[in-house]
Amino acid sequence: MNNPFPTLSALPRQLLTPTVRDLAWVILSPPLLAETQWPQRHPLSGSDWAQQPEALGAFLTQLDRDDSALNTWLARSSTRRLGLYYERLWQFAIQHAPGVELLAANLPIQGEGRTLGELDMLLRDKGGVHHIELAIKLYLGQQDQDGENPAHWLGPGALDRLDLKLAHLNQHQLPMSARPESSAVLAARGVDTFSASLWLGGYLFYPWPGAGASPQGAHPEHLRGKWLHQKDWPGYAENSLDGRWQWLPRPAWLAPSRCDAPWTPRQFKDWLEALDPLGPAQLLVRLTRHSDGHWREAERLFLVPDLWPNLPDSRRVTGSVAAPAPRG
Repeated sequence: MNNPFPTLSALPRQLLTPTVRDLAWVILSPPLLAETQWPQRHPLSGSDWAQQPEALGAFLTQLDRDDSALNTWLARSSTRRLGLYYERLWQFAIQHAPGVELLAANLPIQGEGRTLGELDMLLRDKGGVHHIELAIKLYLGQQDQDGENPAHWLGPGALDRLDLKLAHLNQHQLPMSARPESSAVLAARGVDTFSASLWLGGYLFYPWPGAGASPQGAHPEHLRGKWLHQKDWPGYAENSLDGRWQWLPRPAWLAPSRCDAPWTPRQFKDWLEALDPLGPAQLLVRLTRHSDGHWREAERLFLVPDLWPNLPDSRRVTGSVAAPAPRG
């Protein structure tokens, strides 16, 4: 399943407002995988925008000028978790897309005296009613392992794995809507016939040094970066292209970074020197200056402890020892 808006692929880099860039990235970026066990369906593939991409472009451009509606929506949730932020952006998009109706989001399914799970999104468009499970993932391919095997792709904390996530989607999340306990919940919303599908966005990070293979079924246009151990940074930096490096805080992991005043080389050097050798993985971006004066992301990579992926359990939460980088 490809993204239905190929003509707008450059837009996330052009918009100025961080949350609007994130929204555009969510809608316009390719999925991680092209081949999945369950169908993969872009949530806006049945919208009027799919037939008129320029209307979506105009919507996002206008929102970049006045982002108050998006900010109001995001402010209704206090969560800072990246996965929930991703879902909230999708919900906003569906609510504003012509030809699509959001029937429910994060719909709990009860049974056996407990919550069995929830349906991420239930929507109706010209193709009918769709239960769609959403996920945003960043996976690092292990060095000296078979990259085609999804079991060798780990989250930054080395706990999450691509094969485990796919198994959870295939065996629990996607079948949830077909369970008997779901029937009454869906019927209350006038739904008796529906399809179940997923949309898995994110980035794949390849080991350096080395040339790892992509996981089986990877989308040919999936977004990618590199990862390296802290001990390998001097060798990588020595051959790095022009630009300035800086740390990217977790809430800024979605859209390509853009800012007016990136870290100076001295600021980055100070940050590196303060880095905990056993600390969690850190996401870095290399920014280059463009003719409009803005600095834009040219490359991203994870810098991980030398022990990664064999980290002590207390060190697996991704965070930072530094103050948030400017986002612009």
